[in-house]
Amino acid sequence: RFLSLFLAVLMLSSVAGCTKEEKGEMSSPPSEYLIAQAEYPETIPYPDEKASNFSDAYGIWENARRSRWSEYKNIDTIQLAGFFESSIPQFLLENDSANPAYSPLNVYMALGMLAELTDGNSRRQILDLLGSSNIKEVRTQTSAIWKANYNDDGATAAILGSSLWLNEDIPFNQPVMDILADYYYASSYRGEMGAAGFDEELQNWLNDQTGGFLEEQASQIKMEPDTVMTLASTVYFSAKWQRRFKEENTEKMTFHAPDGDILCDFMNKKKASGTYYWGDRFTAVYLPFDSRTFEKMWFILPDEDTTPEELLADPQVMDLLFDNSGWKNYKSLLINMAIPKFDVTSQTDLCDGLKALGITDVFDSTVSDFSPMTSMEEIILSKAQHDVRVVIDEEGCTAAAYTVMVAAGGAMPPTEEVDFIADRPFLFAITSYDFLPLFVGIVNQPQQ
Repeated sequence: RFLSLFLAVLMLSSVAGCTKEEKGEMSSPPSEYLIAQAEYPETIPYPDEKASNFSDAYGIWENARRSRWSEYKNIDTIQLAGFFESSIPQFLLENDSANPAYSPLNVYMALGMLAELTDGNSRRQILDLLGSSNIKEVRTQTSAIWKANYNDDGATAAILGSSLWLNEDIPFNQPVMDILADYYYASSYRGEMGAAGFDEELQNWLNDQTGGFLEEQASQIKMEPDTVMTLASTVYFSAKWQRRFKEENTEKMTFHAPDGDILCDFMNKKKASGTYYWGDRFTAVYLPFDSRTFEKMWFILPDEDTTPEELLADPQVMDLLFDNSGWKNYKSLLINMAIPKFDVTSQTDLCDGLKALGITDVFDSTVSDFSPMTSMEEIILSKAQHDVRVVIDEEGCTAAAYTVMVAAGGAMPPTEEVDFIADRPFLFAITSYDFLPLFVGIVNQPQQ
């Protein structure tokens, strides 16, 4: 299977600050822990194409799909742009993984939930980063994002999940938990912090939501006795290419990695019809996923004198990925494409990045305000961890997202045919129907 997912865990504690060293239909835990249940929408399964009633069943499925996508009209992408543009370079550039990766859309969802649990200047700082003037705007945005992107019809999976894990010895405000269930589809659980059983339930929930794709990382998530609350948000994405690569065309080729040349498997397509894009310092192509969806995966190859990290500050890249309606530098061509297969993992401690982006009060017990959540005082955010894994092969792919601004320039490509050989570090991004960034990352060391 071809999976991509995001795991963010935000831990609130009554002690201990946040340091750089602290890196750190789905089944549900036992009902004894549950205090607020999120109800996921029913997804109509993609019909059997060999069935005699396929035409009628497809019509029903198509109407349901269009109804779900209608939620995109409620998403203010201009408002979201500021968060994407600031957070993508912040979290990719500070990540010391060989192949840094990030899910902007899901961090947005997690921070929206955190805003619900805070008030005063603590909330104001989060809202400013999210580009919202008030919490009602965040609720409208996150609810529409969730509904528009959630899908589990057997053909494509884009499964978003959220949950809160609460200390049984601390009083919590039930109305806030209900709001999180209604607008953020987050279920809440309450148990003994530091107990092995409660930790295991959280780990099982994470594995259930992500298909066990980050099992090793999830096994390291544990809650201490002084933990007030753990907020978990996940994304699981699985889709096949619209036109799959033939395995017999996969061959060993040289990838010019930062630490030296390596041999790895490259997927190849010769003279494939496609659209070729170019900017002042890069060229780009995208691969659409199965024709039943509008998600696509972009590959952005820097010019030889440019690094992927330098492109993160290039407004042309942001414009191309997330609103390319005015993009002029493109042409339909026959493309000789060579893309390396990769299986990359990345872990990011979000604490320093959030502080750099203006969210500081939640880390300081003297000014933090978590009063909507509980009457308990002196609560701080003590850990914020982000784990990502992205895999692509001949059949399908996962993860990629980027936030970009508009611009154009560069030379005209050949008239009929062009090579796109991703044999040096490159950017990737997976964007949704309305150009929302599900995943974004840099490949420096593809699978060997």
